[in-house]
Amino acid sequence: MLNIRNLTKQYAGGKKAVDGLTLDVQSGEIFGFIGHNGAGKTTTLRAVAGILDFDEGEITIDGKSITSEPVAAKQIMAFLPDNPDMYEFLSGIAYLKFIADIYGIPKEKREALIAKYADAFEMTGALGSPIASYSHGMKQKLALISAFMRQPKLLILDEPFVGLDPSAAHLMKGFLRELCDAGGAVFFSTHVLEVAEKLCDRVAIIRNGKLVVQGKMADIVGDSSLEEVFLELVEQGK
Repeated sequence: MLNIRNLTKQYAGGKKAVDGLTLDVQSGEIFGFIGHNGAGKTTTLRAVAGILDFDEGEITIDGKSITSEPVAAKQIMAFLPDNPDMYEFLSGIAYLKFIADIYGIPKEKREALIAKYADAFEMTGALGSPIASYSHGMKQKLALISAFMRQPKLLILDEPFVGLDPSAAHLMKGFLRELCDAGGAVFFSTHVLEVAEKLCDRVAIIRNGKLVVQGKMADIVGDSSLEEVFLELVEQGK
């Protein structure tokens, strides 16, 4: 579903935020992307989402190139940054309808999907209020509803658990698995290693822009924990 080959992104001053990264995410799997602050996680996710240019490499989503077929690639993905920006003058429902219009979701289908996810996240009563009045957690829930209702083939999430209460986080994990069971895939970064260990089918660890390890969670963790493996790899890189 996602194929990254030799991705390289260099910023002013010569620092390579991402250096020759190659990895793939298969249909039906939740893939965790782990690394310390500044390791290159967000840069990678933004490049995959098509909102950040890169210097070398190729990224394809379900066979569609993010550089040569950006519209086709973006139509089948959804990206949620760690602090999503929304049109705060709109009400929640107006924003969801706006997103549904952009992605051409038919009226009956959008209404059913909005109802499903808004009810689950306990947001139905707040959808008539302006987004500006929402708490950070409510904005995060609205962003998740806008992503899930699009039923993307690839869902890209940057630190998705930040700002979510335990109940909403539990719901989100269930919806992620539901998306994958329907043939989609999830690619997300997180600092919450305990959650990643329980949730992810496969994981990749990045350090200073370079891929250190990727594979099935069970194979990488073995008899240890993801936290122990991660800390050991970080120490080796110092």
